[in-house]
Amino acid sequence: MRLFLWVMVAVTYAVSAAAQSSSRVSAEDGDIVITPIIHSSAQVEYAGKVIQVDPWSVGDLSQSKRADLILITDDPGHHLDPDAIAQLRKPGAPVVLTATAYERFSDGTVLSNGESGVFADIRVEAVGAYDMTPGRPFHPRGEANGYVVTVGGKRLFFSGVGQCVPEIQALQSIDVAFMPMNLPVDRMRPIPVAECVKTFRPKVVYLNHYDQPYARWLTNPQGDPPADAQDTPATIRAFQQAIAGEGIEFRDAGWYPSRSGR
Repeated sequence: MRLFLWVMVAVTYAVSAAAQSSSRVSAEDGDIVITPIIHSSAQVEYAGKVIQVDPWSVGDLSQSKRADLILITDDPGHHLDPDAIAQLRKPGAPVVLTATAYERFSDGTVLSNGESGVFADIRVEAVGAYDMTPGRPFHPRGEANGYVVTVGGKRLFFSGVGQCVPEIQALQSIDVAFMPMNLPVDRMRPIPVAECVKTFRPKVVYLNHYDQPYARWLTNPQGDPPADAQDTPATIRAFQQAIAGEGIEFRDAGWYPSRSGR
């Protein structure tokens, strides 16, 4: 029992040491405040309203704010976490999710790829998030969403997890994009992600969802966290170099604690 408690305290400390650093984007009536939490979980604040994207209870939610709107991109636990939703949802706040996620969490509203709606006075557009290259895990077309959210006259794109599909390449007027560098799955490595970003040219880009071994460990934290065998700093630098000179601002959010490769 003591060992279990020590592990959980260590996990909480490590996760709280990651991210939790906010940045701002100027908008019509004040700044949009963006706070990365963990993996693909992020908080957006604007004009007194809070949006939570893929809230995950393994992250440190103690500083997170209760949501007027929750967006769920997929159905695995690190995207759809009912405990995190219960913790952060304001009474009656809409939860927008996919049809497959609805099978596990029915207290929400389904948006399919290509559909849009207004929730809590916020416009939300669902964008296809899927894989085109065979392999495991595989994200079939229609099972997951990316979302374009419009607040303060700015368009924020949360891509979900998938490849650079035509729906993403066709996006226009994106101010902030969150893109998965899906390592070590090898579909969206630094250069393919950079080339994808160049197709729709957001003003600001964040990378997320790139430390799969650590995310898996968080779901069952036995022993020490896995070493950073993929050399995350080097992969992020490769992405930065690939978009250098393109007029796209990269923000390194630090979604995960620093770990040694040994």
